[in-house]
Amino acid sequence: MIEPADRRLRIAAARAAFLDAGIRVADGVPDMIAASWERSASAGVGNTSPSLRHYDDLDVQSRLVRCAQPVIDRLTEETADLALSIALTDSRARILSRTDTARTIGVLLDSVSLSSGFGYAETEVGTNGIGTVLESGGSVHIHGPEHFVDALQQFSCFGAPIRDPITGRIEGVVDLSCLAEHSSPLMHSLVRSAARKIERGLLVDHSPCQQALFDAYLKTDARSRESVMAVGDSIVMMNSQAQALLTATDQAILQEHARFLVARHDAPEDRVELPSGIVVRIRGTRIVVGAAIAGLVFVICRTEPSRKTAPQKLDDVVLPPPMGIPRPRIGDRPSPAIGHRAPIADGQTPSWRVAVDGIESALRGQETLLVRGESGAGKFTLVTELFHSLHWGGRSVSFDAAFIASTTYDDAEEALRVAAVPTLYLVRNVDELAAEGVERLGNFILTAVEAEAPVNVAATVSDVSVDSELPFRELLPYFQTAVTVPPLRQRSADIGSLVVRLLTELAPQRDVRITDEAMRLICRYSWPRNVRMLEEALRHALHKKPVGLIDVTDLPGYCYTTARRALSPLEQADRDAVIAALKEAGGNRVHAAKALGLARSSLYRRLTQYGITTV
Repeated sequence: MIEPADRRLRIAAARAAFLDAGIRVADGVPDMIAASWERSASAGVGNTSPSLRHYDDLDVQSRLVRCAQPVIDRLTEETADLALSIALTDSRARILSRTDTARTIGVLLDSVSLSSGFGYAETEVGTNGIGTVLESGGSVHIHGPEHFVDALQQFSCFGAPIRDPITGRIEGVVDLSCLAEHSSPLMHSLVRSAARKIERGLLVDHSPCQQALFDAYLKTDARSRESVMAVGDSIVMMNSQAQALLTATDQAILQEHARFLVARHDAPEDRVELPSGIVVRIRGTRIVVGAAIAGLVFVICRTEPSRKTAPQKLDDVVLPPPMGIPRPRIGDRPSPAIGHRAPIADGQTPSWRVAVDGIESALRGQETLLVRGESGAGKFTLVTELFHSLHWGGRSVSFDAAFIASTTYDDAEEALRVAAVPTLYLVRNVDELAAEGVERLGNFILTAVEAEAPVNVAATVSDVSVDSELPFRELLPYFQTAVTVPPLRQRSADIGSLVVRLLTELAPQRDVRITDEAMRLICRYSWPRNVRMLEEALRHALHKKPVGLIDVTDLPGYCYTTARRALSPLEQADRDAVIAALKEAGGNRVHAAKALGLARSSLYRRLTQYGITTV
């Protein structure tokens, strides 16, 4: 058995050989340490003293700090007779706090800047008890000469990762540091125990919705041998089978599709064609806590693609027609138009493809169609463009429901009787229909379905109005098919092509392109007013940059946020002021807070409130 002192000499000799000639001595050097030395050398870390960077934008009031502080206080009391230091870092190896049990160890650690605000990433400091934890993903003990930098060799460091028990992400590191001669194997147990206690605190600190989703995911995963995935408002979990089956793009598509389904079904079942080419069938359960939807837990089974899949009905809001209401005449269905679908119909998102197929099927069969979705999602454009792609030379007539009067349809009913070309009658925002217009519109729909003419009738309705008691609900029995158009925030796979289409329409025959960084910013934003808002943002960018490359600085300020709700005008002004200050300060939050006249904690609260992630 090698004595500790002898082992230390062997490690020191191996390190010297590695630094002198890049020779890796296997005997006596743990694989984890050797791999860390190689990473450190590749990163260009100097071996004499650490090159440390100080950060002044740390969130020292974060959830991690809140949950860790009681554990650190207790550990400090239990180790009061030892000369050691307890450090807590964030997920980027930046030190959030340090607590010393003796002044002597504190003075020594100050000399190597292991103190609040400094970064101890392996790429900057080399092998150490913080950065190496984040690189390896597990707990470590870095003793004396195992440190890459000479200045740290007087210490023994014990580090353990702190993982969020629901997401599995490493949120930070807890580290114990002492002089090398005071090292004890018990310290490794202490630091791992502290990390587990902090993780339990993070679990308790989660909202009831997150906890309920986590519990449901564990139960489903225990019962099933298939791929299992759970999707909430801000968290995603999946088992190893799902990770092996799905590519990163497939995972993102399924996340969006799950958020689309969970708002509409208690126990959705669906068949989804994924970008990787595989076809899966999902069966899910909506998890509800009180009046809040926590998320969706679903099982994923791979299946063979069918030759032809019937459009799926995602909505069951439309009631069967009452007695006496005739069905539309089907007759001979028109043959598909020669050529391609309308450009807007192209898309990779499963919920968007389902909507396209459902609308096409209804238009071919002359079924009365109700198209629901959020304002600005593209309902009107999708229906009209699909109609004209099916009926070249056809015509479309639209009405705004809010302006329907008792005589609105007199001329239209006469036109129905003599229509010679395929015609689409589209009522926009039927939920804005006044009570006096309901009977008139109902009579028009009946006339349309009885007409001996190639006529389609469709209406659009806001998602939020479907379950209301507004007058338009009396017309629901007149519709045969309902299709939901997904919001833009659930169509991230389609945003790139949509941006190109909109720029082509807004700036025809101009050399206008968009940088990758600007596109990433657009894809991260939630677009609460959907395609209409995206178009406004691109108009704003084109005003600043009529030709050439559109960059992040050309986009409106709200694109820098990820807020999930619409902000009031006062909040929008406040958000824009924060973004402007951060831009002016080059991203430095301390300087931005000073320019705004805010405490740093107040600025952090605004960043969280408005979802500002980058500038």
